[in-house]
Amino acid sequence: MLHACAPNIIYTNAISSLFPPIFEPPAPGEDPLIDNKGKGDKQSNQKQNDKKQKKKQAKQNNAKKAPAAADPNLPAICKLEFKVGKITKVWVHPDADKLYCEEIDCGEGGPRQIASGLRHHYSEEEMLGKRVLVVANLKAKNLVGFKSHGMVLCAAQANDDGSEKVEFVEPPEGAPLGEVVTFEGLPPPAPLSGSQVEKKKIFAACMDGMKTDDDCVGTWNGHKFMTTAGPCQGRTVKGGAMR
Repeated sequence: MLHACAPNIIYTNAISSLFPPIFEPPAPGEDPLIDNKGKGDKQSNQKQNDKKQKKKQAKQNNAKKAPAAADPNLPAICKLEFKVGKITKVWVHPDADKLYCEEIDCGEGGPRQIASGLRHHYSEEEMLGKRVLVVANLKAKNLVGFKSHGMVLCAAQANDDGSEKVEFVEPPEGAPLGEVVTFEGLPPPAPLSGSQVEKKKIFAACMDGMKTDDDCVGTWNGHKFMTTAGPCQGRTVKGGAMR
């Protein structure tokens, strides 16, 4: 037995199949008030814009990291980096008669390993704990199988018997480890890389001007090696070549 409304239901369903509703229910996650047509294109454009922005930011970051061009008028000594250091460990090089191997604290978070030809001038006990100046931007060198990351700065003087007296050019006690030496009357140092120092022979170019004065103070062409605590100097060598 059919209910009286059954024909109406069939008729309505037939109309619905011929004329689908103008408003379609939104897909899960879509806003029913926003037209989602072209949504994929908008997302694609946004991704492309994000990529462009990232590339632009990367270029800006690289530009910030690029080293400034060296001042051609900067004195050669200002292209070197002399750091205050302290010898924390020393031992005899096993394969070289003249060399000590050292670990030197230059305030860099870890010690530098440096080899020095000082066995004829200092005992191990005299070396240990010594405050020194380290030439810090030299290219690392293998010295009889030991990789040396810099050198310690000394002053030398010939003795009457033909031998040589060599002693450290020492920073004052109050100078903090890692401090970079400045030069009285000259611009602040702008150290070059180790490769540039080697290629341009910067250290060799400075050697003629590096001498201790009559007070044993280290100088370059008369400009004193300075720290915030005062000048750097030897103990007894006057007018001695620094190397």
